[in-house]
Amino acid sequence: MIEPGAGSTIGSVLAEAAARHGERDLLAVPAHAARSYHPGGWVIGYRAALAEVRRLAQHYAAHGYGHGHRVALLLDNRPEHLLHKLALNTLGACCVPVNPEYRGGEIAHLVDHAKPALLVALADRLPGVQAALRQSAHRPALATHEDFDHRLPDAATPAQPGAPGPDTPASILYTSGTTGRPKGCVLTHEYELLAGHAYATRGGLATLYEGEERVYNALPLYHVNASILSFFGMLLTGGCQIQGERFQPTRFWAEVRESRATIVHYLGVVVPLLLGQTPGPQDREHGVRFGWGAGVEPQLHALFEQRFGFPLVELWGMTEMVRVLTDCIAPRRVGTRAFGRALPGVEVRVVDESDRDVPDGRPGEMLIRHSAATPRKAFFAGYLDDPAATEAAWRGGWFHTGDVVTRDADGMLHFFDRRKNIVRRSGENIAAAEVEAALLAHPLVLNAAVLAVADELRDEEVMACVVPKLPPADAAEEALLARELMAHCMASLAYYKAPGWLCFRAELPTTGTQKIRKHDLFGAGTDPRQAAGVIDLRALKTRRATP
Repeated sequence: MIEPGAGSTIGSVLAEAAARHGERDLLAVPAHAARSYHPGGWVIGYRAALAEVRRLAQHYAAHGYGHGHRVALLLDNRPEHLLHKLALNTLGACCVPVNPEYRGGEIAHLVDHAKPALLVALADRLPGVQAALRQSAHRPALATHEDFDHRLPDAATPAQPGAPGPDTPASILYTSGTTGRPKGCVLTHEYELLAGHAYATRGGLATLYEGEERVYNALPLYHVNASILSFFGMLLTGGCQIQGERFQPTRFWAEVRESRATIVHYLGVVVPLLLGQTPGPQDREHGVRFGWGAGVEPQLHALFEQRFGFPLVELWGMTEMVRVLTDCIAPRRVGTRAFGRALPGVEVRVVDESDRDVPDGRPGEMLIRHSAATPRKAFFAGYLDDPAATEAAWRGGWFHTGDVVTRDADGMLHFFDRRKNIVRRSGENIAAAEVEAALLAHPLVLNAAVLAVADELRDEEVMACVVPKLPPADAAEEALLARELMAHCMASLAYYKAPGWLCFRAELPTTGTQKIRKHDLFGAGTDPRQAAGVIDLRALKTRRATP
């Protein structure tokens, strides 16, 4: 395995990996005749990938892009995204992935915030991007993936002098914050390489064998999981990342078998969908040694392992720190929401609302740091252009994760609850404040409160309680207004952020300082989905092809 040194950069590690692993596969795409790209499948080895990365880097550099520039990529889950990222990082430029589910206003916010010098998009995304840029103040140069070699505009500003180093930003990934708009997490070369090193060295059931692993990861490349954690784990160990388009339960096992995957990545939503497939001998016709992910429902954990014949190893990580904690050492705590213990380089405290340590077994917020001497080492560099938010998250010298956990006497950590004002739906963090802002922008809405409710398939779903300016006269008018508000949200937000459930209220309960008391919106111990007047909008939450 390649050990990233003190001066390592992504470019230097890629060159070392290509020299060591040559013709071994680095990236692969399973065949799928109905897919718009690489329908017959696609694969590229280490040496060929290095040559393509260098070609892309030379082309970027010839047009003035380089050290210090930011380049936004809207290439969906195509493997070319990773080759462009490596090329940009080799030059010292920073990759800013764009969520393909973003609507115009969301793209405009990202562009105004990150201020990329260039945005490279798929040709069929271009009309949506151009419409989004009409809402933004910053106007990056535009190029399409299809015409990249022939029509790349020159950079408007010169690149910075010098070569990239370990502290050079490699990516800016956007993650939902409790205050509303997504925040840009700045991740350095050192961060990304050490994330891959952590992936490769957790051991136990998650042991990686150099040159032998093939990880099937259909999670989105605008997330830290696929674009950094597993990918750099493979790069350091001579493995191959099999890049799925997105999780499709009817194709999952075929793609796993055909791609010869030895590791699969999952989210909680994946497990019941795979268990819902018709059982048969194909359930164990694969070479998977383990699955790595988070959020498996406790009652399904052992059932899945018994049926499909491999362990689901639960882990914990976040964009700000993805050197994961994981329950990979036997005996595991199957079916308990356990996700590992603190370890060297990831120290943990469990505290109350005043940051005082709580006894083992009692729920509290999880705080983390690298060590007392270097608390922020190998963490994200900070929130882009938001030092106040960065320092608030690091108050007291510990990073405040916002996740509520319990710790056993032997140090095992168990997930307990979600962070405040965040809805966790199928692996996506959704800020309640962002959905509330979208609802309040509608001319017929006086007030709104958004909260998480349970969902048997997707972990959590978005629930909206709305005070209309003119109360609907009857159930039919309520249904019409609900659909209008849903269409409004779908037009301005990524589809998964829109309310899955909605109810109308004459008023919302508030504190003496006029803050909404969300815990009083529904009675204690009740299921909000079953409350009178609640409207089910989940069937309207559908993915669309373009922004």
